[in-house]
Amino acid sequence: MDLDHISSFILTPCLIPSQVIYARRKHKVSPPETTGHPEFERTFRAQANCSEYFPIFISLLWVAGIFFHQGVTAVCGLLYLYTRLRYFQGYAEAARGRLGPLYASAWLLWGLLGLAMAGLLAHFLRPSSSTWMAALGWPLQLHGAW
Repeated sequence: MDLDHISSFILTPCLIPSQVIYARRKHKVSPPETTGHPEFERTFRAQANCSEYFPIFISLLWVAGIFFHQGVTAVCGLLYLYTRLRYFQGYAEAARGRLGPLYASAWLLWGLLGLAMAGLLAHFLRPSSSTWMAALGWPLQLHGAW
């Protein structure tokens, strides 16, 4: 993977809105209109979908990075951005092109949720705090979270 590909999926949140602007100009769709040429409508909808999930992604990334492990979380975050870029590109070409990357990004969000939950449980259920917390935290000790 060359530097151009790496920078494009790291800058995904900036790249996607610019593609909507390009599609508006290409198909002569003036703001605030959201309908027009089918290619523009797919591009606009893909951008809206990515924007809807971005706050969830950032929140999970932040919590998992603080409470679980920064390296694992960073890898999941980069993979998520890459799948969202592929989702956007696939949706802009044809509606069916979005399905594979959509499922992959959903699995990555679930993974980040799992990392965040494991980190929060490990942080707040310290075995030294009480006996019942030690009993609840015992499965996490088996997985090396403590």
